[in-house]
Amino acid sequence: MAVELARVRGTFVDKVSKGLIKQLLDDLLDDGVLNDGQKDSILEENNTTADKARSLIDTIKKKGDVASRKMIAHLCRRDPTLHSELGLSCGQPAQPAAEQQMKQDWSTTLIPTTEAFWMEKMKNRKTYPAEKNSIRNRVALLITNIKFTDERYNRNGAEKDEENMETLLTALGYEVVKHTNLTGKAIDAAVREFSKHPKLKETDSVVVVIMSHGKLGAVLGCNWTKDDVENPDEFPIDNIYKHLGSEKCPALLNKPKIIIIQACRGGEKGSVLVSDDAVVCDDASQPSPPPSADEENIEDDNLRCVHKEKDFISLLSSTPNTVSYRQKINGSFLIQYIVDVFNTLAHKEHIEELFREVMQRFEEFSVQSLRQMPTKDRTTLTKHFYFFPGL
Repeated sequence: MAVELARVRGTFVDKVSKGLIKQLLDDLLDDGVLNDGQKDSILEENNTTADKARSLIDTIKKKGDVASRKMIAHLCRRDPTLHSELGLSCGQPAQPAAEQQMKQDWSTTLIPTTEAFWMEKMKNRKTYPAEKNSIRNRVALLITNIKFTDERYNRNGAEKDEENMETLLTALGYEVVKHTNLTGKAIDAAVREFSKHPKLKETDSVVVVIMSHGKLGAVLGCNWTKDDVENPDEFPIDNIYKHLGSEKCPALLNKPKIIIIQACRGGEKGSVLVSDDAVVCDDASQPSPPPSADEENIEDDNLRCVHKEKDFISLLSSTPNTVSYRQKINGSFLIQYIVDVFNTLAHKEHIEELFREVMQRFEEFSVQSLRQMPTKDRTTLTKHFYFFPGL
């Protein structure tokens, strides 16, 4: 198929329209043949339609027969007249992105990026700077509440989440500042202390991961109890953004701040926090129905937050007013999927695309009665941020 593209290169360049080029780029991006950087390069670094066409067809040819076949199939669908004029065979239909996702082989270890890829991205003004010295000075904050004073609220399986996130962050080059089983005031103190970390002046980015039960606008501390209405043990979510924002933390000015919250964003009315023998959530007043066989060993957390400052991107584990789920042995689905996606794709994709891939994993969520969809929330990144693992 690459040979076929080479044969029709001249005619394609002469006849293709700018609109068709954009459509093909979108199709190839959805297929995973191109990434955002390659798409942007073809559109922005070539002034004329002919130059864009040359860049597109040459890029796809170099990727081999599979990529070429997909482009030809999209061309057949988008512009049958031009496809016929070029004398191309339609080839096999391009696979939808969702079908490709189902066939993805997930890596169990982090795939390193290449020096060439890093150098290419550093020349792109749409990429956040990530010099090797700043990568070596990365630092992350990891807070996990597992055990609660009231043992009914213990988050069984969260030990695995903590282990998985620490392993991933370390592999990505971050020094991990880890805290476990904190009260609301202690969480606030930990974030404040993190905002003064000496490495923040040198790092290119920070990652903050908080995993606990929660409620509207707050993370619950490990001493939280339903009966303590006047002085609840809570940490206001907005404090993350106050403490790490430009005013209180100038060391992170114009640097990506990646926030991951494993918790629900609300509880369905009529549910209750119960023992490990059932599906649970925090905001409830009535017993939950007995779980089905597929629901066994799955729990949920509860949290919602709002973010305002620049250069933040946040991934919340569910949409507003819905719950997210955690297995007692393997940990939360969100963290399991983050590890899979980052290990496999962080060497070549930016953070927003990585989060989109995580969200796509939930389209094939195996327990259909427990629907969950993570949400990118209040994204204020102005450029693409790449982890460049292994540099």
